[in-house]
Amino acid sequence: MATLRRLREAPRHLLVCEKSNFGNHKSRHRHLVQTHYYNYRVSFLLPECGILSEELKNLVMQTGPYYFVKNLPLHELITPEFISTFIKKGSCYALTYNTNIDEDNTVALLPNGKLILSLDKDTYEETGLQGHPSQFSGRKIMKFSSEESTMMSYFSKYQIQEHQPKVALSTVRDLQCPVLQSSELDGAPEVSCQALELFDWLGAVFSNVSLNNEPNNFISTYCCPQPSTVVAKAYLCTITGFILPEKICLLLEHLCHYFDELKLAPWVTLSVQGFADSPVSWGKNEHGFWKGGEHLYNFVIFNNQDYWLQMAVGANDHCPP
Repeated sequence: MATLRRLREAPRHLLVCEKSNFGNHKSRHRHLVQTHYYNYRVSFLLPECGILSEELKNLVMQTGPYYFVKNLPLHELITPEFISTFIKKGSCYALTYNTNIDEDNTVALLPNGKLILSLDKDTYEETGLQGHPSQFSGRKIMKFSSEESTMMSYFSKYQIQEHQPKVALSTVRDLQCPVLQSSELDGAPEVSCQALELFDWLGAVFSNVSLNNEPNNFISTYCCPQPSTVVAKAYLCTITGFILPEKICLLLEHLCHYFDELKLAPWVTLSVQGFADSPVSWGKNEHGFWKGGEHLYNFVIFNNQDYWLQMAVGANDHCPP
């Protein structure tokens, strides 16, 4: 009964919200983007926009490529040849594919050359490495982590495939949007909505959920938080693949200058979702799947260069930085 009760419980998460200005020399926006290494989906929403500028469209189309390498032995990531070719000349990101972080052996290569190993108990003992018990070991299979400085090697003798991220572009018409004030994270009664309300609303928009709360709708009773306003059209772009932080930094930088020319919209958003089965979220913070595997962040970019930053992880993860 206890197990059944846990399954019925809605997944909990930790959400951190903060506000700043892109012109503030203490702003953390670049660091937080650069240290969220393993990104699966990037979405941005532009209210009162019907078509992308050529510059922004080019940025979207240049977020790839990335590569699948099949049956790559782990020792290839610590060869002197690979280290000199990739580590010492730049950065490389790698992540095991189609593994379950709470059950399987998982590997992640950080851009600084550190190798994160999330291993089951038997594999961990066979390697003879020094590590520490995973905080997510309360599963059927215990997991441990260890680190080692390393990078990748040439993959020509293995099965390697090049992939491009998938891009979905759409225009949403007559979209009901929350009214926001950049100075009010907690909102103001009958004046503006809270950051948390916006966070939930964005999830509904990205999932194409109806926001009308119609009585005959048995799928969703969600409605836009109040106060709200209706925009004639909004542009929604979603990029799915293995997306590097450097590419996201370029998108964020462009959106920071979105309001250099007069726009009708008072704000735009940029949302980033990490791989659910990545062994880390930000930096070297350990990440587990538990019930949802979420680790994500969202920027709300205002026309005065203020921004809100929302960061969320599962309840058993470390608090976002």
